[in-house]
Amino acid sequence: MRRRRGKSGMTGALARRGISMKTLNEILNKHTLKVIGLMSGTSADGMDAALTEISGSGTDISVRQLAFVSIPYTDEERREILRLASGGEGGSHDLALFSFYLGGVCLRACREVCAKAEVLPEEIDLVGSHGQTLWHIPQPESYLGTPLTATLQLGEPSVIAEGMGCPVVSDFRVRDMAAGGQGAPLVPYAEYLLYRRADKTVGLQNIGGIGNLSVIPAGCGLEDVFAFDTGPGNMVMDRLTEKLTGGSQRIDTDGRLAAAGKVSSELLAFLMEDAYLKTPPPKTTGREKYGDAYIGAVLNKAAGLGLPACDIIATATDFTAACIQTAIRDFCRPMPEQLIVGGGGSRNPTLMAFIRRRLSIPVLTNEDLGFDSDAKEAVAFAVMAAECVRGVCNNVPRVTGARHPVVMGKITV
Repeated sequence: MRRRRGKSGMTGALARRGISMKTLNEILNKHTLKVIGLMSGTSADGMDAALTEISGSGTDISVRQLAFVSIPYTDEERREILRLASGGEGGSHDLALFSFYLGGVCLRACREVCAKAEVLPEEIDLVGSHGQTLWHIPQPESYLGTPLTATLQLGEPSVIAEGMGCPVVSDFRVRDMAAGGQGAPLVPYAEYLLYRRADKTVGLQNIGGIGNLSVIPAGCGLEDVFAFDTGPGNMVMDRLTEKLTGGSQRIDTDGRLAAAGKVSSELLAFLMEDAYLKTPPPKTTGREKYGDAYIGAVLNKAAGLGLPACDIIATATDFTAACIQTAIRDFCRPMPEQLIVGGGGSRNPTLMAFIRRRLSIPVLTNEDLGFDSDAKEAVAFAVMAAECVRGVCNNVPRVTGARHPVVMGKITV
C-alpha cells in the first residue's frame, strides 16, 4: 500500500510499516466515499461484501454499487457458527477465537470485492460490518435479578481496520437496544432512503434466514416507516433439508424438493399456531426461536403424520409464504401496493410461486427494479456506516421500539 511521507507520531510509524491509515477527519471532509458493507445473516451461509460509492447524507444520499462478492462458509465454519449460535457449548475461549477468526474472513471479503471492482484497498474510505449474530434477546430476561435485553454480534473490527487501513463501523444493534429498542430490524433506514416513492406504498420483504418486512407509505417521512420480522425465512426449510437429506444438501436448491412434494394442511396448521405470528410489532426473532429445538418439534409432528421428506419441505416452504401473508394482512396499515422480495429466498422459484399465490398484489424482485437482491443487506450496512461517521441517526424508532433516534455503530480507527 502507498506510504505517506512527512508524517510524525503514530501516523508516521504506520507509514513506515507501509500502512496508510485514513482518519475520520479525512472522511468527513469528503463528499463521496468508497464504503464496503459486510453482512453475514442467520442462514450462516457466507460473508457478503458490497463495495459502494456513497455521496451526500440523509434524504440527499446517493448510492452506487460497484461490486459484490459472497464468500461461502466451509462446512466446518458453518458448523462452528451454528454450534456457537445454539446457546449451548462454547464459552469465552471459543467466542474470543471465533471473533478474531471471523474478522479475518471479513478482511478477505473486503479484499476480494476490491479485486472484483479493480479498486485498490487503500482507496477504501470506510467499512461497515454487521458481523455474525450469535444470540439476540429482544425481550427482557432476568439476569442477576435485573431485567435485561442483549445481543451479540462477533467479527473483530480491529482485524479489518488493521488490514484495510481505514475506519470500521460495527456492532450496530446495541445502541438501539440501550435506548429501549429491540435492535432489529436495522435495514429499514437504508430502505427508506433508497426505495421510497411519492406515489406508491412499497413493501420490501427480505428472505434470509429470517423474513423481515418493511413498509414505506407513499410520500412518507422516516417516522412513518414500519417494519418487523415476519417469522422464518429460509432458516426452517434449509435446516429441514439438511436433516432430511442426511447432510448431503444444505438448501433446497431452486426449490426442487418442495416442488416435488405436496403441502400438508395438517402440518401447516400446526406451524401456523406459532404465537410469534400473532404478536403485534415491534417484534424481532431469530435462531434462538427457530433453531434445532424447533426443527425437532416439526420433525416429530411430521413423523406422526407419516409425511415423506418432500412434503415436509414443501410445507415448510409454504409456511414462509403464509407468514408473509399473515404479516401483511394483520399488521400492515397502509397495505403495500406492491411487494419487492430480496435475499436468498427470492432465488427460490417454488417459494416465490407460493408467495404470489397467497397475495393479491404484484410481487417483484429487486432485479425487476435494477437492484441486486443478494447485495441488498450488505449495501444497507455500507449506508448505515457512512451515516454513523457523519453523526446522522440511523435507526427507525417506530420499527425497533427505541425511545428516540440514535446513531448506531461503534467506530474502530
